[in-house]
Amino acid sequence: MKTDPKAELASAWETFKDAGDIQARDRLIVAYSPLVKYVAGRLSSGLPRTVDTADLVSYGVFGLIDAIEKFDITRGIKFETYAIARIKGAIIDELRAMDWVPRSVRSRARQFESAYITLENRLKRVPSDSEIAVEMGVTPHELQSILTRVSYTSIISFEDMWTSGVDQDEHSDPLSAIPDQAAEDPVSIFETAELKEILASAIDRLPDREKSVIALYYYEGLTLKEIGAVLGVTESRVSQMHTKAVLRLRARLQAAQGFIPVS
Repeated sequence: MKTDPKAELASAWETFKDAGDIQARDRLIVAYSPLVKYVAGRLSSGLPRTVDTADLVSYGVFGLIDAIEKFDITRGIKFETYAIARIKGAIIDELRAMDWVPRSVRSRARQFESAYITLENRLKRVPSDSEIAVEMGVTPHELQSILTRVSYTSIISFEDMWTSGVDQDEHSDPLSAIPDQAAEDPVSIFETAELKEILASAIDRLPDREKSVIALYYYEGLTLKEIGAVLGVTESRVSQMHTKAVLRLRARLQAAQGFIPVS
């Protein structure tokens, strides 16, 4: 007689949550471990080759364990969605603790965002790379070099961009930001709808190739290498386009929320 994997998983959840059974917890860790490899693989595509994917997996396992221990099975929320946020957070927290990104690089990223949003509002269109370079006081070649270095720091998701500029303590726990299933918060509904409109508008204003990179990476789940094959360019070129797109989107969202001065 065949066993039902879903039933076994549900039983493991109940046993762990009701009795704190460690063996049940271990079964859950094994069952959901593919999520760790998935998140680590997605994040590794935007990191230097010196960062070992195996290290990312080990960091993510702690996030998975934390997610299993804190997950509330009575909330009616899909565990995978909650766990991915926890795993990603654990990996990023560990990378930030390593402090492998120079402050100058992060400063250049902020400078790009500020220059982009300033020019976009001044010119009433998407500025070119050469115009951004002039605004930043660098040559076009130096701008490309900056984007290459910044691409190593592009560990960011749409969730990160949505909360950019928001007090981190406010939504430090992803689950705490999810409203009760039995109640609707009008303010939350309005803010979410507004953010979706801002993000959709910002994506629509991207250059066509950057828009394609965003769609293929975030919505189709392709890696940078696979996107390069689709677009007929190198992986490093795709990484640059992804970085520019992310910086443009983040700048537009921050400007819309009042975190970047608009000239």
